[in-house]
Amino acid sequence: MAHLAQRIAQGCGDEPADLVLRGGQIFDLMTGEMLAGDVAICGDRIVGILDRYEGKEVIDVQGAILVPGFIDTHLHIESSLVTPFEFDRCVAPRGVTTAICDPHEIANVIGAEGIRYFQRAAKHTLMDIRVQLSSCVPSTHMETAGASLDAQDIAALMGHPQGLGLAEFMNFPGVIHRDPACLDKIALFEDAHIDGHCPLLSGKDLNAYIAAGIRTEHEATNPDEALEKLRKGMRVLIREGSVSKDLHALQPLLSVMTSAYMCLCTDDRNPLDIAEHGHLDFMIRELIRLGTPPLAAYRAATLSAAEAFGLKDRGMIVPGKRADIVAIDSLEGCNAQLVLAGGVVVSDENFAKRQIIDPVGRDSVKAPQVNASDFRARANRVETDVIGIREGQILTDHLHMDIPVQDGDKRPDLARDLIRIAVVERHGKNGNIATGFVKGFGLQAGAIASTVCHDHHNIACVGVDYEDMALAANRLGEIEGGFVVVRDGQVLAELPLPVAGLMSLEPYETVRDLLIPLRAAAQSLGVTLEEPFLQLAFLALPVIPALKITDRGMVDVNRFEILP
Repeated sequence: MAHLAQRIAQGCGDEPADLVLRGGQIFDLMTGEMLAGDVAICGDRIVGILDRYEGKEVIDVQGAILVPGFIDTHLHIESSLVTPFEFDRCVAPRGVTTAICDPHEIANVIGAEGIRYFQRAAKHTLMDIRVQLSSCVPSTHMETAGASLDAQDIAALMGHPQGLGLAEFMNFPGVIHRDPACLDKIALFEDAHIDGHCPLLSGKDLNAYIAAGIRTEHEATNPDEALEKLRKGMRVLIREGSVSKDLHALQPLLSVMTSAYMCLCTDDRNPLDIAEHGHLDFMIRELIRLGTPPLAAYRAATLSAAEAFGLKDRGMIVPGKRADIVAIDSLEGCNAQLVLAGGVVVSDENFAKRQIIDPVGRDSVKAPQVNASDFRARANRVETDVIGIREGQILTDHLHMDIPVQDGDKRPDLARDLIRIAVVERHGKNGNIATGFVKGFGLQAGAIASTVCHDHHNIACVGVDYEDMALAANRLGEIEGGFVVVRDGQVLAELPLPVAGLMSLEPYETVRDLLIPLRAAAQSLGVTLEEPFLQLAFLALPVIPALKITDRGMVDVNRFEILP
């Protein structure tokens, strides 16, 4: 009661505000106007605008434009390759004050313990991390994960103050065909937020999926798909990650009219990409450069995102809302000069005051030692299913090619860019090893391996030399997971990710810097992809059409079955 009275008193000007931002212009997301006047803040709330206020502390933002803090509506912090605390340091200074995360990457490795780690960490970051509960661990029955979560497990995680709803429901066939296990999970959140994941779904099947109560979706990759979802009441999240780049395709749909139902997200973006290009700030700049009205771009990044996920306490610079505020140089530049998260200045000093909790998921790589012979593609027919990479997308093509059989093995064919891909089970469950072919890497020598392998996070490996593939896979066990590049029996570069085989214990700057020689090493093998490591990771995700591979074999996603 006393705090409420204090807010009102400071809003009236009867008491000095705790903090006043003076000299900037507020970009009004209702009208698109630039509004003059101070911004008065009491604790974590805005209490006054469009007037003159006295403050216990006054920050001069002369010449700056004030916009609400940016909201990333869907991401996996693990894909930034750093802990939530380092992610906080990495993106909050760029204006991201809310991140709606799904920790299903770590949950697929260590289960509910991984989600609880994120829930605990979220209470100590400067930015507001909202932790959705992972709906599909594992994503399907066609892979071996380190853990599984049923409705009872999810129910035990509900009610946390940083919680928000049920994360992306990837098993859309399970929803449409009314699988009891899927319905049990959805029923837990019948009156709460349920996030979607239904690439290329349309028609009556899309109607059925939405009828289950699923409200948001980030997998639209073309305007027609996104428009059908909008027309059917789904809020479309425009995604621009390190691999999944849908902004250019969907930008024409984002207008002042549609911005109420469109938001922005990154899904999976690594520190090097953030350093070179940016995060949500990059998306805003690029949208405006492509012709999106600034009002539409900033609405999608803030107010519309808050409304979509029921976060009624943020999204505008108005009295009563959280003091999530970004002072930028210009609407087109979107370069943050000052960031407040819940009234706290995002600064090195305040980052240093956070309580850091111990990470979890150490020693999670329990893969068998593999030999070169394990990577032979044993076969007796030339007809071959091949994964065709689409750079900039996680959708793949299902190619059919003839590859000759030599001594019971199909060898990589560099002239046609047909290289070996393998997945090795690494959770100590069954030791499965599956092999296949992929086209699109450009690899001419050596091997690349990773324990970032969506969503089961087994070892994924591509290569043209079986000895190098074995060395790369075995090296991951020695460094507790991560990325490895090998050529001619030598490790050229590596990035250890000892937290569940997904995240580094190092500062994000160190991870960023280690990604540079790692990328160069991959390019030295002939790789032509801009982001080969995350592109590799998504080749094992059996809920994204059309052809993928898991430890159990090649998966025809459209038919939702493992190929014989």
